[in-house]
Amino acid sequence: MPKVTEEHKENRKQEIIDACEKIYREKGFTAVTIKEISTATSFTRPAIYSYFETKDEILLALLNREYTKWISSLEEAEKQIEQNNRENTASLIAHTLDEREILLRIQNMNLFEMEINCRVERLAEFKVLYRAVVETLTRIVGAYNPQSSADEIDRFCMNFNSFLFGVYPFVFHTEKQLEAMKLANIPHYDTTIFDMAYDCLLKVLP
Repeated sequence: MPKVTEEHKENRKQEIIDACEKIYREKGFTAVTIKEISTATSFTRPAIYSYFETKDEILLALLNREYTKWISSLEEAEKQIEQNNRENTASLIAHTLDEREILLRIQNMNLFEMEINCRVERLAEFKVLYRAVVETLTRIVGAYNPQSSADEIDRFCMNFNSFLFGVYPFVFHTEKQLEAMKLANIPHYDTTIFDMAYDCLLKVLP
């Protein structure tokens, strides 16, 4: 039998993650099942289990992919930072989130439950990427404001990441949610991830 290369394995793994993303985007967290992913791909369910133990591990792999893309965007933003220019820095960081709707949705709505149902080594892979985000943000703040203390930068990273763990529901609403807000007489404000992130960054940058 021909030898299966690491590239082939990775491509097959990405096929599973792609199917997971499509189902998640269209139907939500509860609709993501091994059966649904099997139906959407060329994989049998036992074949999927040879890559991932649970659906949560597939979703975590999707989140890891999104974090990797975000880190690349942050690294590009880092090259454009202007020292002591708060508005420029806030705008550059906020724009790195322009295409990270899935990242924020998973992180805000489902991550806690996913972490419970993933193997610790899979969870550690995500934490490594989270650390890389913090390290990149730390460099960005250092380039923007070289006088920032380590404590100020740590507080910034904590505050900004806390904001990111809760922003999604304030920007994206279903028709049912909008109808319920109207019935409850709760005002609805059209906004974007960029607008909210930019406003937050102007307040929390040291």
